[in-house]
Amino acid sequence: MRDRRILGGIGVGLVVAVAIAISLTGASAAPQSTAATTPIKHLVVIFDENISFDHYFGTYPNAANPPGEPAFYPKPGTPSVNGLNNTLLTDNPNEDNPQRLDRSVAITCDQDHNYSPEQEAFDGGLMDKFVQFTAGGGCTGTTPGESPSTVMDYYDGNTVTALWNYAQSYSLNDESFGTGFGPSTPGALNLISGNTGGASPAIAGKVENGAIINDADPTYDDCSSGTTVSMSGQNVGNLLNSHGVTWGWFQGGFTPTGTTSTGAAVCGTAHTNVGGASVADYVQHHEPFQYYASTANPHHLPPSSVANVGFTDAANHQYDLSYFNAALAAGNLPSVSFLKAPAYEDGHAGYSDPLDEQRFLVDEINAVEESPDWGSTAIVIAYDDSDGWYDHVMSPIVRPSDGPSDALSGPGKCGNVPASPPPTFQNDQCGYGPRLPLLVISPWAKSNFVDNTITDQSSILAFIENNWQLGRLPGSSDAIAGSLGNMFDFSPNGPRAPRLILDDTTGEVVSTSPSDVGSPGSTTTTSSTSSSTTSSKTTSTSSTTTSSVSPSNSTTTTHSSTTTGGPTVTTTSSHSTTTTSTSTSTTSTKTGGGSGGKPAPKAITCVVTRKGHSTLVITCTVGKPPKGTAALRVRIERGTRVLSTGRSLLHGARAKVTLHTSKQLKGGYTLRLAVTSAAGVSGYSRTLQLG
Repeated sequence: MRDRRILGGIGVGLVVAVAIAISLTGASAAPQSTAATTPIKHLVVIFDENISFDHYFGTYPNAANPPGEPAFYPKPGTPSVNGLNNTLLTDNPNEDNPQRLDRSVAITCDQDHNYSPEQEAFDGGLMDKFVQFTAGGGCTGTTPGESPSTVMDYYDGNTVTALWNYAQSYSLNDESFGTGFGPSTPGALNLISGNTGGASPAIAGKVENGAIINDADPTYDDCSSGTTVSMSGQNVGNLLNSHGVTWGWFQGGFTPTGTTSTGAAVCGTAHTNVGGASVADYVQHHEPFQYYASTANPHHLPPSSVANVGFTDAANHQYDLSYFNAALAAGNLPSVSFLKAPAYEDGHAGYSDPLDEQRFLVDEINAVEESPDWGSTAIVIAYDDSDGWYDHVMSPIVRPSDGPSDALSGPGKCGNVPASPPPTFQNDQCGYGPRLPLLVISPWAKSNFVDNTITDQSSILAFIENNWQLGRLPGSSDAIAGSLGNMFDFSPNGPRAPRLILDDTTGEVVSTSPSDVGSPGSTTTTSSTSSSTTSSKTTSTSSTTTSSVSPSNSTTTTHSSTTTGGPTVTTTSSHSTTTTSTSTSTTSTKTGGGSGGKPAPKAITCVVTRKGHSTLVITCTVGKPPKGTAALRVRIERGTRVLSTGRSLLHGARAKVTLHTSKQLKGGYTLRLAVTSAAGVSGYSRTLQLG
């Protein structure tokens, strides 16, 4: 670990020029042809990996609180969940009792979460064969997290602290299930289409009766390997496109690191998890839109610009995760965004863990909550499958099947298939599957609320279809999906959930403040008839080129010059105009000045700590911080590529932002800083050296 105070002057190591990040407190100006039917104008779906409800919330809201770990104490009146009672903890019908996994046991062996073993573990609804059927093949040790009995174990609020804190302030559902049994690919497809049928070719143990039941890579992806699978039919992306609603799937590691001799993309970025293992960022079978020719981006092409994120271009709505952060910072948040973490942060046992997952969740959610779009946004945290982790609740079987891999009710049987199945019947789509966590985070979410409505992964799909009046997909489970509506309160005078900012390492509460929202009859975003144009112009007078993400109707000119024997001097001037349906505001930011005529702080001093090869912790002190709530925004770039972004609220005059990059930073980069508050935006331009 190395610390280096950032000062103007000559230094060795990474050279970073700090320029201005422009962000207005106005709304996103992305047009939509179909107006939303609720105050939710932006939906962000964070789709993490492989967690059963009991594995994360089995003892909610009661945590053990051992010394030295982040403590969790529930608010008065916190509702209980359908979790692990004393009998299930001490006299469980399985071979072993569930045990608490300590925060120090974040890395565990992976469990068996294929279509058949999950059904066999359910044992016709007795829920007593998990150790025999879903304990992972690598779980052969004797220590916690590595033994066959690990499949029964759970974390509490001392490890998954952030998720428990989100449940305290927003809505948690304890009756939500996978649409079907099986691993990531079926779960991801059910999220976007509610249908795993229409798959080809037939692959024993993976594609049976035209339905995909286990993982296989998508056909329309250069980074796929092995026998690949394609899907016919449509998904929610087709519906969103036909209704002019902006959207995107954003996944870590999607940007190629190079190409093969034939021009195919190479997905080679990797990160190190908390256990010290290097993990490839991009997992092909986690990207559901790549199975459909109509919504795929086979060569992983970038969008034409940050301003075009959410619209149709060469990227075809499939992006690297960094483009979500760049679009959010630029005030260009799409109406519907699906987020998939790089693998080491997605929560999947074996290569990820709850602590790395927590950092990803908190960083992304903090960024959204600190943005101007928070008042009209809902964030859904959902999971693609259970990983085979124990859960004590038997799911309702609403879609029976008698395919060759079914095993819930005996060999070749999952539930009772009627003698005359309906026309929509499809074998090998048995569901619902295991119970999974589901949270809704929004100012419009009910606070400290546990919903008991039976829902599934396609309930998220149905919410999108209903909110933007898209209609239904043929053959989809969206037609019978339970509603997310009970997790919201859209009443005109209802209480609004707060803005909750958490620490991304501990998951503990950093601050809470009231959410600034309008009534259900008004919006904090641009109306459906709004339009925007974006113009960006960058001019450089030396080989050092910097660029910024600019808001709508903005022109940014950056001049960089280097004096021999002296620091790199960067001067940025911007004139920005953002137009909404109701007002026009003009903001001019110059070196040493703030937006809206507000004076910039006299100085900002930052200490950069390098942790490992790809993590920078940036701690800054603002010489004259603005009054009220303010946030520090940090972005690191090379050329036009945004490598990482982060935000943190100012506490007094100080803020700490952690940036994670895909590889060790070497050479010249641009680090952009801005302090945002209700008074406006203060940008900074000064020469810095990072050793």
